[in-house]
Amino acid sequence: MATVTDRVKDDLAAARKAGERERVGTLSLLLSELQKAAKEGGGDEVAVLRRERKRRQESARAFRDGGRPELAEAEEAEAALIEGYLPAELSDEELRAIVAAAIERSGASSPRDMGRVMPVAMGEVAGRADGRRVSELVREALSGA
Repeated sequence: MATVTDRVKDDLAAARKAGERERVGTLSLLLSELQKAAKEGGGDEVAVLRRERKRRQESARAFRDGGRPELAEAEEAEAALIEGYLPAELSDEELRAIVAAAIERSGASSPRDMGRVMPVAMGEVAGRADGRRVSELVREALSGA
């Protein structure tokens, strides 16, 4: 099975041949970040992809807030390209089930126990949902518990 880095390398070569400048730029930066993480021992490719996507989304928000929609659209396009390499996101139902199981396993009973639930839930999620989304569902579940 090919790694994400291998897929990015292949797609980068194809984009270069096709003359897709924007795609080449994004894939080059992404490949650089993946290789840097591997070299530093942080070989979690999904974490690198999520970090890079989040950077693009934050930049797009900043550009929109600053009245630069054309730059925001470019950042959003890069985020969408990166998203194509990420595993499929969990549905709300799947995520709620994981959160409920994590609450049960950790013995949490109030919002103060959130610190015990989050590591268990994030371990189960394994990069298939944003931490903010998990946190919101944990908080919601513990508030109603």
